[in-house]
Amino acid sequence: MKLICSKSNLLNGVQIVSKAVPNKTTMSILECILIDATGRNIKLIANDMELGIETIIEGDIVEKGQIALDAKIFLDIVRKLPDNQVILETDKSFKTNIVCEKAKFTIIGKSGEDFSYLPSIEKIDHIVLSQFTLKEVVRQTIFSISDNDNNKLMTGELFDINGDTLKVVSLDGHRISIRKIGLKNSYPSKKVVVPGKTLNEISKILSGDADKDVSIFFTGKHIVFEFDKTTVVSRLIEGEYFRIEQMLSSDYETKVTINKKELLECIDRATLLVKEGDKKPIIINITDGVLELKINSTIGSMNEEIDITKQGKDLMIGFNPKFMIDALRVIEDEQINVYLVNPKAPCFIKDAAESYIYLILPVNFTTVN
Repeated sequence: MKLICSKSNLLNGVQIVSKAVPNKTTMSILECILIDATGRNIKLIANDMELGIETIIEGDIVEKGQIALDAKIFLDIVRKLPDNQVILETDKSFKTNIVCEKAKFTIIGKSGEDFSYLPSIEKIDHIVLSQFTLKEVVRQTIFSISDNDNNKLMTGELFDINGDTLKVVSLDGHRISIRKIGLKNSYPSKKVVVPGKTLNEISKILSGDADKDVSIFFTGKHIVFEFDKTTVVSRLIEGEYFRIEQMLSSDYETKVTINKKELLECIDRATLLVKEGDKKPIIINITDGVLELKINSTIGSMNEEIDITKQGKDLMIGFNPKFMIDALRVIEDEQINVYLVNPKAPCFIKDAAESYIYLILPVNFTTVN
């Protein structure tokens, strides 16, 4: 096999597919990137058997063939090559020469025939949305997934398609994040749970361009994302997702309208007094016209007042500051509405159209003087 392409094209392709290379595996072939130039295009593929990524790069195929190269070594080499044309050539013993200007590397690859290609997916059931929308929806919900594998469903996000609406839901047992977006077309109803790892990696690859689309295809066990010249195939998480509707009560005793930036900055300041790993809550005391925020830790104490508009009862409630910060950071609105019932019930941050809903469970606290 012999290929010629620019360093920038090669590096971009290698970086994209590297996201599907496992950190640890007993199968050394999975630690490789497959370079497949057996057809008309130069394809780069990586596959950890749960997540697979294929991308096409521009270049000239002088001699057809394929080779599997160690992903880490290959990426490190390509990253440090001069910004010029790269010649990549292999022989029958899988010895691979990588030449760029006066730099020449020789590494030993593996037979491409041992590599696991991406599963062939029947592309029938699908939706289309912009790269910008998908990237934003993931950013605004992904922080609420669980990193604990004890409950696999909590490590993924629910994609719930109903007509021309896509609802994305994540939860970790302490909070729920929901985003609803309008789609350009209407689609049959469908619910799938997509691994958080898949969505994290896709959001890193997406350009975020509002004028470029992503096609998302579904089967019983897989989801496929197609955009630009890249295809991402992932296994779905099997099982029935949690019935969150019963958790989303519209009842409230107290409604607070507050400047989001002021509240976020205030909580952010309070966390200066919280050591990493410390679970000190922030305490919020709501009275007419004022929200007072307090924190008391081993380092010191802090309190600050913010002007608000309040409807309903006075209330004192405690929260994990990180959970509040995570939600506030991804809300674009200048003014937000916070709905509360009592110190033991979850609080809701949501807009009037419920295009976003963030539910956060309170924590117990002892009153700070």
